[in-house]
Amino acid sequence: MDRLLRASQADRGAADYPEDQRRLAEGAVIDIVRVEQVSDYKLKLSFSDGAERVIDFEPFLRRSRNPLIRTYLAPEQFADFTLEYGNLMWDDYGLCFPIADLYENTI
Repeated sequence: MDRLLRASQADRGAADYPEDQRRLAEGAVIDIVRVEQVSDYKLKLSFSDGAERVIDFEPFLRRSRNPLIRTYLAPEQFADFTLEYGNLMWDDYGLCFPIADLYENTI
C-alpha cells in the first residue's frame, strides 16, 4: 500500500527545523517499518528510508481536549499500538497520525 505524502513547505528554511527533523521531498512515499516503545509515551520509529525518530506523544495527548484522545494517557492504553501496512495506529484507527508528521516530528 503506497502513500503519497504532502508537498514540502517551500517557504520554510533549514533554520525552521530542529536537527532531529528531516523534511520529506515533495511526493515522497515512505512507511514505518519498526516501532519500539522506549518509555511511557515515547516511541522509536524506524522508516523505510533508514531514518529513525524518537517521538514523545505525551505533550500531544496532554494538550488534547478530546476525551477519546485523552484515554491514551493511560500507559496501558497507549502501549496497545500496532503497526499495520506501514501505519502506526491504536484501536483500529482510533488514534493515528500522518506519517509525514511523525517523520518530521511535528505532532
